[in-house]
Amino acid sequence: MPLTLAKTGEVNYIQKITGRDEVRQRLAELGFVVGTPVVVVAQVSGNLILSVKDSRVALNREMANRIMI
Repeated sequence: MPLTLAKTGEVNYIQKITGRDEVRQRLAELGFVVGTPVVVVAQVSGNLILSVKDSRVALNREMANRIMI
């Protein structure tokens, strides 16, 4: 299930990250690594504010859809 379908405030674990190597590398640099817990803090117009590795990160819908939980 893509991260965009996660419920706000619920802890989920990253199972897979899809996309080109450059996209996966960029997401890894932001802390999105398989096995890492991630929480949706807020959703605004399909874009997400996420809590990952003690940081808050904003992702647009396209990027969030590449993260499977």
